[in-house]
Amino acid sequence: MSEKIDKAMELFKERKYKECIDVFSTVLENEPDNADVYNNMGVAYSCLGEYEKAVNYLNKSLELDPELAQAYINLSDLYYKAGDIASAVGVLQRGSYELRDNLTIAHLLARVYIDDQRWDDAIDELDRVLDGEPENYDAYYDLGHVYFELGDYEGAISNFETVTQYREDSELLFYSLAQAYEANNEIDKAISNYLKAIAVNDKFTLAYKKVAILFMARNDFEDALEYFEEYANFDIPDEEKESVGKLVARIKAKI
Repeated sequence: MSEKIDKAMELFKERKYKECIDVFSTVLENEPDNADVYNNMGVAYSCLGEYEKAVNYLNKSLELDPELAQAYINLSDLYYKAGDIASAVGVLQRGSYELRDNLTIAHLLARVYIDDQRWDDAIDELDRVLDGEPENYDAYYDLGHVYFELGDYEGAISNFETVTQYREDSELLFYSLAQAYEANNEIDKAISNYLKAIAVNDKFTLAYKKVAILFMARNDFEDALEYFEEYANFDIPDEEKESVGKLVARIKAKI
């Protein structure tokens, strides 16, 4: 049977999903209780766009093995992509109950809660993830976004700053941190982090606009001019380019 499973997986990698399913079906003839095979067939059916069959096979997988973590992940992902958030949450909650120590499921559940704006539930799950994995910087990043949405900018800053201890190569991290500092009226630190975002990715358009606005608010017109002009050189909508051009003209008149 292992040779057939290997063959089916090879077909899956080649995106030959129908052939993959055919081979897995022959495995089930001899191993009708193989939860892993049902899980893999569910994923193959989802790749073919056969939603109902995918759901049925993934549910069968979990019926056979309620502790098969990947089946919870695959089924929740299927529901999520179909826009059925409630079912995605339900599957992950069941997985979290069955596999209390599986922090991957807990983290996925937190992210679905975030998408559903269930902020307190998201915080509970992320705290649980961090209790078990205190160096999980992705969880700190997600927690920072939750606190930002709740208007707790100091909490957001604290979590984003923690992530910078592990990563210094993410423009999105520095941009998020800058936004939190800006919302907390710490303009100098906001400017510093927008500039860090640009240093990581000098094509990160939004950071140029944001930092230019803050320079202008601080009456640093020469710096504002520099970043507005660089922003205008990007491929931005003509209406936006025209608006920035007028702003640049007004700044030049001041200096």
